[in-house]
Amino acid sequence: MNITELTYLLNKPEAVNEKQTLALEQVLQEYPFFQSAKALYLKGLYNQESFRYNYELKKTAALTQDRAILFDFITSKEFKTIQKSNIEETEEIISNIDVNEAENIAIENITKLTEIEEIEEKLEIGKPLHFENSEKHSFSEWLQLTQISPIERSLDEIDKKNTEEKTKKFDLIDKFIESNPKISPVKETTSTPSNIAKSTEEPTHLMTETLAKIFLEQKKYQRAIQAYEILILKYPEKSSFFADQIENIKKIQQNNN
Repeated sequence: MNITELTYLLNKPEAVNEKQTLALEQVLQEYPFFQSAKALYLKGLYNQESFRYNYELKKTAALTQDRAILFDFITSKEFKTIQKSNIEETEEIISNIDVNEAENIAIENITKLTEIEEIEEKLEIGKPLHFENSEKHSFSEWLQLTQISPIERSLDEIDKKNTEEKTKKFDLIDKFIESNPKISPVKETTSTPSNIAKSTEEPTHLMTETLAKIFLEQKKYQRAIQAYEILILKYPEKSSFFADQIENIKKIQQNNN
């Protein structure tokens, strides 16, 4: 990638395509602290809905002195805009696959999608997290839950440090749920969001769909269900959607048991 191309992308980040994203990755291997290239690389991963986006965002946050600037960047209109030509190019590639090639692909991938895979697709597990400008609390919670820890020299130190970090990471979340006895652990019986109605204003005010997805990404299924139960009360117009999410999460829970 040359200076001219890099300058163009800095002025038009929505135009970053897959090839340029790979080129930016190579640039960052040589210059890991090149912040402008890092920002464009994140944008490229976001455009492709890459499973690596969440991980790279987490790494970038760990190296960024002012996370408020990073948060403003990923919630900006420019960042969330995907150039239409990128989508059209992908559609053209798909339409050009002939029947024989499609048959070969079908043979190589003979195993069909399972019910759980379909559910995970509905829940958008592994997809880039979309933070809104008003979700600074959710962003902070996500960073705490996915904090990158330095490599320790001994296994004993690893166990000790992990225990301490887990305690710190989940302290706020535990208080969020356990401080309110009305929010009981999830059972096999039908959920009763009405039990949450008497909860304090602060926890429900902090709850967002993104935070519910964060719990889900971290396989905190019970917390994710409780989060969606709170969201049913906050946004009754979306209660049907949230109820479906709860049922899908329960199916994943059963599959993991």
